[in-house]
Amino acid sequence: MTRPEDVRYPFGQTLVYGTQHILTMYGGVIAPQLIVGGAAGLSATDMALLVTAGLFISGLATLLQTLGIGPVGSRLPIVQGISFVSVSTMVTIASNGGLRPVFGAIMVAGAIGLLLSGFFAKLVRLFPAVVTGSIITVIGLSLLPTAFKWAMGNDAKAADFGSMGNIGFAGLTLVIILVISRLFQGAISRLSILIGLVIGTIIAVFTHRADFSAVGDAKIMALPPILHFGGPIFEVGAIVSMTIVMVVIMVETTADVLAISEIVGTEADSKRVAAGLRADMLSSAVAPLFSSFPCSAFAQNVGLVALTGIKSRFVVATGGLVLLVLGLFPIVGAVVAGIPYPVLGGAGIVLFGSVAASGIRTLARVDFTDNLNMVIVAVAIGVGLIPIAAPTFWDKFPTWLGVIMHSGISATAIVAIMLNLLFNEIKRGNKPGASVFAAAEDRKDDLGDRLDDDIRG
Repeated sequence: MTRPEDVRYPFGQTLVYGTQHILTMYGGVIAPQLIVGGAAGLSATDMALLVTAGLFISGLATLLQTLGIGPVGSRLPIVQGISFVSVSTMVTIASNGGLRPVFGAIMVAGAIGLLLSGFFAKLVRLFPAVVTGSIITVIGLSLLPTAFKWAMGNDAKAADFGSMGNIGFAGLTLVIILVISRLFQGAISRLSILIGLVIGTIIAVFTHRADFSAVGDAKIMALPPILHFGGPIFEVGAIVSMTIVMVVIMVETTADVLAISEIVGTEADSKRVAAGLRADMLSSAVAPLFSSFPCSAFAQNVGLVALTGIKSRFVVATGGLVLLVLGLFPIVGAVVAGIPYPVLGGAGIVLFGSVAASGIRTLARVDFTDNLNMVIVAVAIGVGLIPIAAPTFWDKFPTWLGVIMHSGISATAIVAIMLNLLFNEIKRGNKPGASVFAAAEDRKDDLGDRLDDDIRG
C-alpha cells in the first residue's frame, strides 16, 4: 500500500501544487536576508546576492529533506527555508563584526547539530499528543501576527501601513480563497491559495498597487558564488550563541516533522525525526559556503498541506526545485517578489490559521479525564504566547535564556515536555481528579446529568 507521502500526481498538477507551496512562503524565505544584510550594512547588490543565495540553499535543502539521501532527509512533504529563529542572534553578530563571524558560527553550530541529531531524535517519545497539540497550536498562533503585518503592508514606516486599501486587498484575497474553496471541488479547490494570490496580484496591478519595476533591473541568471564575502571567522562567543539557536531550531523542526506526519497520517519514529534533523543541520552547515543562513522546516507550509490535502513529498520536492530555479534566475524571483504583501497577508490568515486548527484537532484526541493534561496545555500555550503578547518580557533575562524563550514555539515545547514528564511520566503520587479543571469538568458533568433527569422527569 502506497504511503500518503509517496503518492504521485501528473507532472502538470505536481508543478502547480509545488509552486503554490513556494508562493506561500516566498516572502518569509527572503525576509531574514534583508534584515541581517541591513544590519551588516550591505550594498543593494550584496543584499540581492543574499536573497538569491537564500532561495538557492532553501531549494537544495527542500530537495534533501523530501527526497532524502541515505540517513539524511525525513522524506516528508516539508519545505525548508531560512530560519527566523536565528535572525536576532545573527543581527547581533553582524552588527559588531559583519557577516564573516556569522558564517563561521553557523558552520560550527550546524556541525554540532548534525552530530547531535541521532541522540536528539530519541527524545521523540517526549512528544505525545498533549505536547504536539500544544506546539502545533502555538505555531499557528505565532505565525498569525506575520499575516496581519503583511495585510497592513509589512513596512511599518510606510505612509500607507495599515491603510484601508492594504487591509482591503488582504480581505479581498481572503474572500477569493473562501469563495473558491466553497464553490469548487477537487483540484480547483486545492489551488485556492494560488488562485487567490494570482487574482489578488492582477487586481493590484490594475489598481497600481503592485510594483514590478525591480524585474527590469534583475540579472537573467546568476549562480551564487562560493564565499563571496570572504572566508568564515570563528569567534567563540558567536559560536556559543549560534549553537543555542541551533538547538532551538532542532526543537522546532522536531515539532514540524511530528506535525506534518500527523496531518499526512504517517508514522514519524525517532529514526525519521533524526533523518529530518540531519537534513536541517547539514543544510545549515553548508549554507555559509553560498553566503546563506541556517535552514529550518517552514511551519506555514504545514498549514498548506492541512488545507489542501496534498500530502505528496514529490509535490514539495518539485516546489524545492522551483525554489532552486528562482535562486538561479533572479529575474524570475523578482517577478514573484512583486506580489504585494497585503495579498500575501490575506492568504496567510488562512494558512496560519489552519496550522492552529490542526493543533486543536490533535488536542481533541487527548484524554483530559482525571489527569493534569488540561494544566499542561494551559500553561504551555500561555508561556508560548508571551513573545506575541509581551515581546519585551524576556529582555531582562540572561541572553541564552532570552534566545530560547523569545521563540514561542520552542518555549511551548520546553514547558509542555517538562510538565508532561512531571505530571504524566512520573506516576508516583498521581491521584484521580487532582486538577481543579478536572473537578470543574466533573461538576459540569453532574449538572448536565441533573438537567437530563429534570428533562426526562
